[in-house]
Amino acid sequence: MSLAFEDLFQVSDAFRNIPMPGRTDSWILADAAAAHGVAPEALARFRDVYLAHLAREIERPSAGKKVMPGVRPLLDVLADRPDIYLALLTGNYEDAARVKLEHFGMWRFFPCGAFGDDAPDRNGLLPKALARIRACGGPVVPASDVVVIGDTPLDVACAAASGARSIAVATGGYDVESLRAAGADVVFEDLSDVDAVLEAL
Repeated sequence: MSLAFEDLFQVSDAFRNIPMPGRTDSWILADAAAAHGVAPEALARFRDVYLAHLAREIERPSAGKKVMPGVRPLLDVLADRPDIYLALLTGNYEDAARVKLEHFGMWRFFPCGAFGDDAPDRNGLLPKALARIRACGGPVVPASDVVVIGDTPLDVACAAASGARSIAVATGGYDVESLRAAGADVVFEDLSDVDAVLEAL
């Protein structure tokens, strides 16, 4: 995102003081634009430029670029469960989420979902995800039957805003205590104990 912003607006490190974890890409971009005096109508090309940079950057080796413990085994188990429907709820633009998850071979687990394109405020994403699931031929379920798994207090708030439950995992920038304080129903250090996560679900 920083590279794209610099390409378009000649501002380096434009997101340095902009909070990112758990927020939608459109929200993050709007804050950066406001901070640097960029008019909203000037942002039309940002997504395409960002996606071009992301496609290159995702291929560069980096120690921090990895699948968190337990994620892939958990997805393997959940994908085979007839009583579970996996969907993606993320603040990323849909195309950006696809680039990231395809890189790690995990896009295939999510037939549909809701993305940062769908609502600027993350709390608006769960109703969008439920509507998209119905449109994809998935189950019609109330939000109270949904469990949102995320790693920020904003993920927890997103679940609570629609009456869903949440499992928080401390593999991002927030520790167990912070996620508990945010109101998560269950908190794990990571998802490596698949049986414990299944029990929580």
